[in-house]
Amino acid sequence: MATHAQRLERIARLVSQPSVSSAVAELDNSNLPVIHALAELLEDAGFAVEVLPLPGVPGKANLLASLGRGSGGLVLAGHTDTVPYDHALWQSDPFKLTERDGKLHALGAADMKGFLALAVEAAEGIDPDRLRAPLLLLATADEETSMDGARVLVSWQRPKARHAIIGEPTDMRPVRAHKGIMMERLRVIGRSGHSSDPNLGNNALDGMSRVLTALIGLREELSARYTNPLFALPSPTLNLGRIQGGDSPNRICGECELDLDLRVLPGMGLEEMRALIRARAEQALAGSGLTLEARALFEGVPAFELAGESELLRGAEALTGEAAGSVAFGTEAPFLAALGTETLICGPGGIEQAHRPDEYVRCDRLAPTVSFLQRMVERFCISPNP
Repeated sequence: MATHAQRLERIARLVSQPSVSSAVAELDNSNLPVIHALAELLEDAGFAVEVLPLPGVPGKANLLASLGRGSGGLVLAGHTDTVPYDHALWQSDPFKLTERDGKLHALGAADMKGFLALAVEAAEGIDPDRLRAPLLLLATADEETSMDGARVLVSWQRPKARHAIIGEPTDMRPVRAHKGIMMERLRVIGRSGHSSDPNLGNNALDGMSRVLTALIGLREELSARYTNPLFALPSPTLNLGRIQGGDSPNRICGECELDLDLRVLPGMGLEEMRALIRARAEQALAGSGLTLEARALFEGVPAFELAGESELLRGAEALTGEAAGSVAFGTEAPFLAALGTETLICGPGGIEQAHRPDEYVRCDRLAPTVSFLQRMVERFCISPNP
């Protein structure tokens, strides 16, 4: 196991490379410097490394590294990008690892470059000849925005492995489930005119009020129909987040737009829910002469759940001493699961520290994380009877 200084040097190397992922082009960075730094660390540890550019996304790439050969195996996975930051709100340089009061502060320290550095450490010194199944390390691009790095894995049908651990910040508690998310925009189109005579137009705001009533009813229906006790909030949620329409009080509103978000439970398909929302909105407008346009604001992230009888889950619970639970945030787990990989989420950071100024990972979590990963590798890649 590395010394504390060696461990910090490796984490510092990864967090020093800006890799912000943002839909705002001026804020967005390439993740290639992080990918190349990680590739050097993995090559030094004996891995065969592939840097895999994302098709049609310049400056972005995934990394897939392997040690050993054969089928099955274990993937240690994480994303290389971070969210944007406000430098003025940080007590120290976001790109310089700073140790204060038993905590390592830097952008990405918790979410989740710190985990990637610890995964490399856990793999150091492994004799490939001892591996009965391969050990893989996966690092992805753009998880914080489009999840394009994870989505392309499904089209590539790689990696093919039996098990995976994603090191998102969970305070080292195994996580077996999370909700999915979809965001939709509904636009009601009417006809503007002078407000002195409603017959001169067709008010889109009036139509949107009927759509809102229908969606509130749908929210109650979904809450009654679907429930999962794994979640602190066991039902799906539908949030009406933004509305905009009209331009003047003395003009009949010609268009009105609504943005909403739906957090779905495992078993609720995104396309099924998308179609249901649009159908209810169309029903609400039937006979009004108003037109509905609907589009997804992004592709969405499916919900995820790992079966409770999974050997991977039982192994993680035994090693951490924690019962597996759920989280409210989305991850890349459903995309790995779509490849047939049993996947769980477990990492040293805390979600309360992610996406905020002075993000940190606790120093006392580092060595236990390395030990946990080493024992999982032993169990699923080396031991003859995992």
